[in-house]
Order: sequence, then C-alpha cells, then structure tokens
Amino acid sequence: MTRFIHDQFAKDYLEELLKPYGQVQAPSRVAGEVREIDVLFTPAAQQATNLATLGLLGKFATNPAIIEPFRNPASKEEICDCLLKLLEVRGALQREANKNKTPIQELDIPKLWILTPTASATVLSGFRAVQGEDWLPGVHFMAEYLRTAIVAIHQLPQTPETLWLRILGRGRVQERAIHELKALPSNHPFQQITLELVYNLRQNLRVNQNLEEDDRELIMRLEPLYQQDREQAKQEGIQQGERLVVENLLQVRFGSLDRELLAIIEPILALSPEEFTPLLMQLSREELIARFGRQS
Repeated sequence: MTRFIHDQFAKDYLEELLKPYGQVQAPSRVAGEVREIDVLFTPAAQQATNLATLGLLGKFATNPAIIEPFRNPASKEEICDCLLKLLEVRGALQREANKNKTPIQELDIPKLWILTPTASATVLSGFRAVQGEDWLPGVHFMAEYLRTAIVAIHQLPQTPETLWLRILGRGRVQERAIHELKALPSNHPFQQITLELVYNLRQNLRVNQNLEEDDRELIMRLEPLYQQDREQAKQEGIQQGERLVVENLLQVRFGSLDRELLAIIEPILALSPEEFTPLLMQLSREELIARFGRQS
C-alpha cells in the first residue's frame, strides 16, 4: 500500500517541477496492453525559465523524456516493462511519421530515465548499463539505440545539482535532501511547493496502518520540520494581521498613507497590540511621527 503512496508522491512531485518547462503527462497511457508511463515530458519550444534550476533533472528534461521513478530498487522485470513502454511510444511516433510520409526525428523520441534508489552490479551488467561519459556518478546508460539510463539515486554525489533527484531517494539520502531543501532561500521557485508535497506524503503515510520501518523513520524525521513550518506560518500570519490593524487605524485617522506614515509602521509593530492600539487612537499625526520617526 505504501508503495502506491510513494509512487503518487513521485508523480506529483516531478509534475510540479517540470510543468514550467513544457507539457507533463503523469500518468500517460500507451498503446498495446494497458501500460501507464509514470511521467511523459515534452519540453516547450522556448523555455521561459532556466532548466539549470533543476540541476541534473533539468538536464534530463532538455529533450522529450519518459521518467519512471521507483521507491524500491527496480528489478530486471520492472526495467524490462519500462523498456516496453519506451518502445511502444517509439512505435507510435514511427506510425505517425509513416502516415505523414515524413522521417521520424531522432530528437522527438523520448529518452527513458529509470530512477531507482540503488542498482546492483548484476542488474547494471545484465542491461549493459555503464557509467555515462561526462555525466555524474550514478547515471548508467544502456546501448545507444535503447535511449535509456538507469539512475542510481544513492550513487549520485550530494551536491545542489542532484538535490531534486535525491528527494526521491530513501533513508539517509532522502533525509539529507529534505534538510537541504528546507535550507534553500524562501523565494526559491520550487522550495515551498516541494515542502507541501513532502508534508502531504507524511500525512498520507500517517493514516496507513502497515508502515515499513523506513516509512516510520521518514514520518519522525519530517515531524519537527512540519511543526517548525506551521509555527513560522502562524507567526507570519499574526504579524501580517497586526500590520493590517496598524495600517487601517492610520488610514481611518489620517487618510491615505504617505511616506512619513509608512516609515513609522515598522517601529510601531515592535510594540504589542495592547501597547500600540491606544497610541494610534490618541496621539496626533505629529506626535506619532515625532515618537516613532526617530526609530525608523
């Protein structure tokens, strides 16, 4: 059961990261037997934002991509199933090209990226998957015409470039990635939405009765981060509410907020509501500016 919870998290997470850069279908059905691709991504013709923001994941998304994330190490059977999906997509593109009497464009054929926490030497050698030249450790490519790579997340270096992939790891790897995510600047375009998805994962796991030890540890690791975020949001909400009270009282008494009045808002907010409310009601404009203008 928990595997499906993690699968849904991975699809939602990858969709949120990739949708600013192109079309994302998660999941996407392909012909033949009913098969679902976890994430099928087609990059936009012109990128409005920089793919480098996503580091190694952004490099995967430079061209059309099929992304298949696994919570547990992908077995040879699961990898073969991923290859079938890729071949079915390729076949559909070839049929469309034949119908239109146009040659199939190699760049239109998606590359398959299989994301797995670990990959044994046996599995890698069985698919002739080798470390890619000029690629980070952990990215293992099969034969050229298969257009497929097995990405062993736990082999990736722990650098900012791999953060968005390590979020999908397990145990200590995922824990460290989540802490790195939390430490990003609050204005980072993907920090807040990713944290919300991680907290939703925590909540979905909490209601499940049959948790693996790994999942119980994940919940415990996320609990303090979740509580810290909620307390911060609560404090920001209180501060925003107090600011609105000060602004409204100043506007009611003195009309529009000019530069002098705007300059005294922050010093006023250093007081508690019990302290600043009577002052705002009783003191004149000149008295307020004289008292709080010196502090601004």
